[in-house]
Amino acid sequence: MANIVLCRIDSRLIHGQVVTKWVGQSQANRIVVVSDELEADPFMKNIYLMAAPPSIKVDCYGNDSFAAAWKENQLGEGNVLVLFPSLAAIQYVVQQGFSVDGIQVGGLGGGPNRKAVFQNITLDEKDVVILRDLSERGIRVIFQTIPEDKPQALEDILKKF
Repeated sequence: MANIVLCRIDSRLIHGQVVTKWVGQSQANRIVVVSDELEADPFMKNIYLMAAPPSIKVDCYGNDSFAAAWKENQLGEGNVLVLFPSLAAIQYVVQQGFSVDGIQVGGLGGGPNRKAVFQNITLDEKDVVILRDLSERGIRVIFQTIPEDKPQALEDILKKF
C-alpha cells in the first residue's frame, strides 16, 4: 500500500511549484496524476511526465483507472503525491472507494461565475457543494498554494465565498 504524503487539487497538475517545492516538502518519491484528459492524450501525457525530476516516478491515470488501481493494491508502493485537476475528479474517485484523510486545494483557475477565495484559487457553486461533501465524508480540506503559506481551513475559505 502506498503512503499518500500529499493529495493536491491543482488545475495545472505538474508544474514548477509542485516539482520544486511540494515534492521535497512532502518527501514524495512518486507522483500520481489523475486526469481523464491526459490519459486520453498520449502526447500531452508525455509532456507532463517529462516535467517531473528524473528521480521521481510518475504514473498517469484517468478517474476510472485510478479508482481500479486503488481498489487493486492502494497504488502499490512509495511515498505518493497524488494530483487531481479538479474537485469533481477527486469527488468521483472518493465515491468509487478512494480513501484519503486530507486534501490540499492549491490551484483552481478563474472563469465565469468563479470567485477568488485565496490567492490564485477560485471557486464556483459546484465546487462549494463538492467541498462540503468531501468535508462531510471526514476528509480534512485545506487551501495552500505554496509551503510557505499558512494553510487556510475550509470553513474560513467558505466565509469568503
